[in-house]
Amino acid sequence: MLTYELIREARERIAAVVHRTPVATSRSFNRATGREVFFKCENLQRAGAFKIRGATNKIRALPQDQRARGVVAFSSGNHAQAVALAAKLPRAPWSLCLKMRRRRNSPRRANTVPK
Repeated sequence: MLTYELIREARERIAAVVHRTPVATSRSFNRATGREVFFKCENLQRAGAFKIRGATNKIRALPQDQRARGVVAFSSGNHAQAVALAAKLPRAPWSLCLKMRRRRNSPRRANTVPK
């Protein structure tokens, strides 16, 4: 079960890696929606997305022997970027599996990009 203590531990694990991203508002957006809206600017985060938080927390929470064996991600988006960066910082081996575009009548396959 998720507890405040687990959240605090995660915050401590990721503090040296992630940015504290700003929260912004927009008067024109608020007027258009008739509501007060807050934007969490995660596009300013390392790797360009909030996913660096979860990837960093998970990789840094791994016992050293597991981390030394490396991490693998199957993604072609910002999750892959986050895993690559999160694994690179503690120098854990990593591989990304990217889905390749399929030509007509060719079998499906994945391409692994080792680092």
